[in-house]
Amino acid sequence: MNVSEGSQRGPEELPRMSLIEHLEELRHRILKALLALVIGFLVCWAFAKPIAEILARPIYEVLPEGEKLVFLGVTDAFVLYVKVALLAGLFLTAPFVLYQVWRFVAPGLYQRERRHAFPFIFFGTLFFLGGGAFAYFVAFPFALEFLIGMGEAFEPQITVERYYRFLLYIMLGLGLMFELPIVIFFLARIGVVTPAFLMRHFRWAVLIIFVMAAVITPTPDVVNLLLFAIPTILLYLLGVGAAALTQKKKGSPGS
Repeated sequence: MNVSEGSQRGPEELPRMSLIEHLEELRHRILKALLALVIGFLVCWAFAKPIAEILARPIYEVLPEGEKLVFLGVTDAFVLYVKVALLAGLFLTAPFVLYQVWRFVAPGLYQRERRHAFPFIFFGTLFFLGGGAFAYFVAFPFALEFLIGMGEAFEPQITVERYYRFLLYIMLGLGLMFELPIVIFFLARIGVVTPAFLMRHFRWAVLIIFVMAAVITPTPDVVNLLLFAIPTILLYLLGVGAAALTQKKKGSPGS
């Protein structure tokens, strides 16, 4: 085929899939992600106690000396280790899970867009882990200090079930919310949204972020709500900035 014929070639056609094929592909990807999560859980189960001890450090920094977490039911400790191993397994297998997400959406993308698989998986994993780290090192200790301080007139009797549910909920929630810049960037990259659109609807984005933060935050106080919402708003703006750079690059000469 000569150059003139290649230049006259029509736009790339995307593969067509029926609804049943889409559902079958979704089932296939979910099963693979679940299998990876089970393997990650089994690996982390062997280290569940050391991981739980690491996760307990923030509470012992604010509890009175000599105080310990307590459990009320005979199965509480076992369920605790299961939850810890599951969350650790999810963070461990995040790259593979994100790969399955990419493989599910890739058939709907053009060939040039499918080349972004590695950046999507790499930065998606990085931001997910970063959200978990932010929760453990910043958000959770701050929330603990504030909440325990509110009850300083009383003797704390904190159960392992409630403590770890609080912590794991925050770590998972912030890990997911930290994916926002990645989602925005790739939506802009494939032309679904533009920086102008995102900033024009910034007020609605802030409202949605506060609603999501209220759902993630286990306590209804304003301090903890702001602690989760403000970083997410900054991440939204980071995503808009990345989208703007992408648009600028597309519009540059020779692109």
